[in-house]
Amino acid sequence: MSAPILPPKPPARAERVSLFQYMRLFRRDILSAQPARLYRAKMAEFRTPFFRSYLVNEPGLWKLVLNERPDDFPKSNRVRAGLEPLLGNSVFVTNGETWKRQRRIIDPAFEGGRLRDTFPAMVAAGQAAVARMAAGRVEVEAAMSHAAADVIFRTLFSLPIEDETAAAVFAAFREHQTTQPLLNLAAFLPLPRWFPRLHRRKTLRTARHIRALITAMTERRADEIAAGSAPNDLATKIMTTADPLTGERFATAEMVDQVAIFFLAGHETSASALAWTLYLVALDEELQDRLAEEARRELGTADTLPEFGAVSRLKRARDVFREALRLYPPVPMMVRQNVQSECFRNRAVAPGAQIVISPWHLGRHERLWERPDEFCPARWQSPEGKAAAREGFIPFSSGPRVCTGAGFAMVEGVLLLAMLLRAFRFRPVPGRVPEPVAHLTVRARHGIWLDVEAR
Repeated sequence: MSAPILPPKPPARAERVSLFQYMRLFRRDILSAQPARLYRAKMAEFRTPFFRSYLVNEPGLWKLVLNERPDDFPKSNRVRAGLEPLLGNSVFVTNGETWKRQRRIIDPAFEGGRLRDTFPAMVAAGQAAVARMAAGRVEVEAAMSHAAADVIFRTLFSLPIEDETAAAVFAAFREHQTTQPLLNLAAFLPLPRWFPRLHRRKTLRTARHIRALITAMTERRADEIAAGSAPNDLATKIMTTADPLTGERFATAEMVDQVAIFFLAGHETSASALAWTLYLVALDEELQDRLAEEARRELGTADTLPEFGAVSRLKRARDVFREALRLYPPVPMMVRQNVQSECFRNRAVAPGAQIVISPWHLGRHERLWERPDEFCPARWQSPEGKAAAREGFIPFSSGPRVCTGAGFAMVEGVLLLAMLLRAFRFRPVPGRVPEPVAHLTVRARHGIWLDVEAR
């Protein structure tokens, strides 16, 4: 029996630190700022002079918040404060009737039939990713960022990443993500809504640049729609869909907000998931060979254009991708706030408290998973693994606010993984173990370096 594979995990902090120390740790890395007890706790309370925060790991509690009573637990404005310069009033940060109207317009574009329509663009992006990948030592986070951005631009605007505007947006996003923590300082302070959010100057500058580029693309697409020459892609679908209740469509400014979150969620999170998946399979050469054989069998040769149904037959690749999402969920924590008094585990929770649901801690929770820190794709075919997944696997959130692109992401991730492993063998670089850190998404502090060899 082979030795278990235990991929890297951030060190936990000391149990007691000052608020100032916690703020410093949090801005440096969300994950290592948390104490080790959260991997076994059913609930934990954190107190600051300005607000109370409750991390809920008990399945009954996170299901109450996300699935059963989502209107009583809207998105936290403290998280919105950090993301607003880029995302504006996008579906990711809105609440109530505004959010419901946005979802009524957006969701039809990501229904099952539309996934089939976008599949050829995904395949083309995968072929381009294989063509760009070179034998030698490769930083795969950057490579997967490029590949995931290509998928988004091809499916959203029918543009390859090499297009001048697409390339400019991609470059600007890479610059922006180095400036932007998930929570800025304003999230820790009781500031009124009108008070400046204390963003870094570079954060504001890069956000303005990205939004200007997206505005130009959106206005150009509106002109194409008016002229009857627009391609039948996701942008056209969303911009021509009317709210079934009001008949309204997105104005240009609101569409810009939505494109910003599509690109952020669709490229940043997919890049994170794919890079960590490649690292995990690099640790198990025998598994990697089985994945490559499955890819050749179901997708055909590199010259063959796979059909949409082939992805559903990549069962081993899907289990590996799900296991990577469990161990390294791209969005490590989600924050809600309660609008009325609650009682969690016999503890009074006052209105306005921050309710944290952590896919990171749920995915590695000692009470839910057997050998939670071990990379074990086989668990997804066991009754115990399937039961644990129902209680602690929510990389795309859950309930009405589940990520509208979850199905899209699962097809993309499994397809690109299979195409890359059909063409290349990946091995870890000795002495370069990636260190997981989280800001906007879970990435590696100094990148993920792998040795790549053509098959």
